[in-house]
This record gives sequence, C-alpha cells and structure tokens, in this order.
Amino acid sequence: MRTQVEDISAVKKRLVVEIDAAEVDNELSAAYKRLGKTTKLPGFRPGRIPRGVLESYFGNQVKEDVARNLINNTISEALNEARTFPIGAPILEKDDLKPGQMFQYSAVLEVRPVIELPEYEGLEVGKEILQVTDQDVENQLERIRQGNGKLETIEEDRAVGSGDYVVVDYEVYDGEALVEGFGASDAVIKVGAHEFDADVEEALIGMQKGGEKGVTVHFGEHHPRVDLAGKDVLFKVRVKELKTLVLPDMDDAFVEGLGADFKSVDELKAKIGQEIRTAEERRIDQELKQRLIEKIAEKVDVELPPVLVESELQMRIENLKQSLKRSGADPEQAGLTDERMKVDLRPVSEKRVKNMLILGDIAREKGLKVGEEDLEEQFASLAASTGQDAAILRKYYEARELLDGLRQQLLEEKTLKYLVEHARISDVERSVLTGNAAK
Repeated sequence: MRTQVEDISAVKKRLVVEIDAAEVDNELSAAYKRLGKTTKLPGFRPGRIPRGVLESYFGNQVKEDVARNLINNTISEALNEARTFPIGAPILEKDDLKPGQMFQYSAVLEVRPVIELPEYEGLEVGKEILQVTDQDVENQLERIRQGNGKLETIEEDRAVGSGDYVVVDYEVYDGEALVEGFGASDAVIKVGAHEFDADVEEALIGMQKGGEKGVTVHFGEHHPRVDLAGKDVLFKVRVKELKTLVLPDMDDAFVEGLGADFKSVDELKAKIGQEIRTAEERRIDQELKQRLIEKIAEKVDVELPPVLVESELQMRIENLKQSLKRSGADPEQAGLTDERMKVDLRPVSEKRVKNMLILGDIAREKGLKVGEEDLEEQFASLAASTGQDAAILRKYYEARELLDGLRQQLLEEKTLKYLVEHARISDVERSVLTGNAAK
C-alpha cells in the first residue's frame, strides 16, 4: 500500500491510496472462494462452481464488495501512515477494481487548520470590579413582590392609563389579509412597560372598556417575522377589561409565606445579596475569559473547517428551536425559518469554532488534559446542583454518548483558567469595559 497527501486548502486534503495488484487478486480469490461455498446454481454441485461461472453471475457485485472491503481495511492505516486526521467523515472516490491491476482510491478530508498562535501569556486585560448595592437587593425584592401580586379588575368606569393592566383581543392585518397565528384573545398588556409594541401601548391610553381601535405599526427591516419585515401592519385591538396589580406588604409574614424557610425580610435580603454576588462573580469571570480569548483570536487569521462550522450552526439552530417551543412559540410562525437562522447564526458559529480551535491548540501546547478526577469533580458538582446521584448522572451521559462533549467543555474551561492565571489583570469599573465612562 502506498499513500500520498495532496493539499486542497488549509483545511482540506486529498489522501490517495494505492493497493498492489497482488493484494487485489488475493482478495478477489478469497471472495469467490467464499461465494462458491454458499452459492447454488443449476447443474453445479455446491463448492464445485468454476470461478468463471461465478464471475459471469456475480462479477460486478463481487468487485464492488472487494473494493469496499479494501477501503475499509486500509483507510485507518493509510491515515496513520500519512499522519492525517480527519475531523469529519471523508468523501471517498474510487477507481473500478480490475483483476491483475493496482486499485486506487482517494478520500477528501477536512482537517484541523495549522494555527500560528500569537503570544497568549501575560496579556493585559481588565476585570470588572464586583459591585452589589443595597439598591440591587431592593430591586430584586420588588420583583419578588411584583411576582406575588394579584391582578384585580378595576370596577371604576374610567379610561386606560399608564401602568394599568389591560385585557385585550387583537388581530393583525397585512393590508386586507389577516396574519394567521399572530393575534390573541385575552392578552394582558401592561401599558407603558414596553413589553408589547410601544405604539399599541400608547394607543391604549385613553380607551374605555369595550372600545376598539386600529393601530398602524411599522415593522423594521430586521423584524423576526420575515414576511412582515419592512411593512406597515394594522393591529385591531378591543379592550375587554382594566386591571390593577395589588401588591402584598413586604413584611416578615409575607416572607414566611414564600415557603422557602425564611423567617424575616432581613434573612431574605441576605440570601438575595448572596445570590446576586454569586451570579455577578460568575458573569464577571466568564466575561473576563471571553475578553482574553477575543484578544488572542483577533490576532489569528485562519480558514475554518466547514464541517465544524456547519455542526456548530445546526446545534445552535436546534437549541433555538427547542427554546422557542418550550416557551410556546412556533419558529415558523415567528418567521424563523432554517434559512433565516442559518444567516443570523453563522457569524457567532464561526466565532465559536475559531475560539474552540485556538483553545484546543493552546491546550495541546501546554499539555492540558481532562482526567478522571476532573470528570468526577464535575459530576459531583452537577449532583449538588440538581439533587441527583453523581453515578446516575454519569450513566446518563455515557448512555447518550455525551462524555466526549463534556470532556471538551472541561478542557476549554481548564484552558481559559490557565489563560486567566497567566494574564496581567487590572480591576476596572464596568463603565470602562462597556464604553460608558464619563468623558
């Protein structure tokens, strides 16, 4: 067997494999011998059928089978010999197999690109200063209070005002045509909250119970409903009820009623403060790591393997679809076709693949690996956060072949941690990082 590697691009290669005629003939002879033992033909005893007769009946199929077996039996060795390691299924091309002749096939492979890593140790990067204020705690307390409020009907015969909750039926029209799947019955809109369309909320102010109104709304060019983007659409709205949100008093009795083993407002405040700090520490750490890898990535110019980009893109599309379905939305009705999502999500998918390749090369260069202890620690952490047994969680991952993905995730985290440990970090205000610092 002889192998040769041809470069197609930085991420594509063609592996050409040649198999000697002698090996081809041996494989053909063995195939016909096996076939002769099991084949029954009129006028011949089993095992006594001449090869020429077998060739006349089964020649094409035998040559196809032998060619396939030769490829399957040699491809791994050929890849190792050529020191070429594909990151996706190779595309095979083969010549016709003929007795007494050398057999040649080729495999077009996508491979990891060779990355010239820039200096990645000692990078200067800003880390946001953790700031959790009393007002942050109070805001979360108020959200809890709002979430436990009760909507009560306003019996007074009055007009809708800002801050009112309005129960409406509405339909949406594109010209004269009703837009299916867009309208709703008994929709609750908080006027002035801008959680619905701002023009519709503004138009509700001053309306009375039972009132109807048409509101023309312009949808921007990048509206999620692709079929309506850039158009003026008509909302036909009917007010059915006015409601107000009655809030409970924020006292110890209310806190005890939440059923979370809190006895006082002060206990709840302490817990909220702790949770906010934990969440903020996690966010700050993740954003710091992201800034570090982006500093490295901006200095790397590399062609990305299409197979990795497409895989990442499909995963993001499926995740978005599932997220929408869990929230009760229909991706198609929301205008999120596969084609639209492929366009919208491709840039972030390419960025993710580039970062993944860079982190992988850094990990190899520094000898970073994920061992059994890392996995055990991760499953213990998952068990603590989910309340499930670590061994059961591991079996779940193994049964669904998720361990390799978990190892990849842990290796990336270990590499990012290494970058942080070897960076020159300075503490800065959030406004500096977001570009909102006073000038």
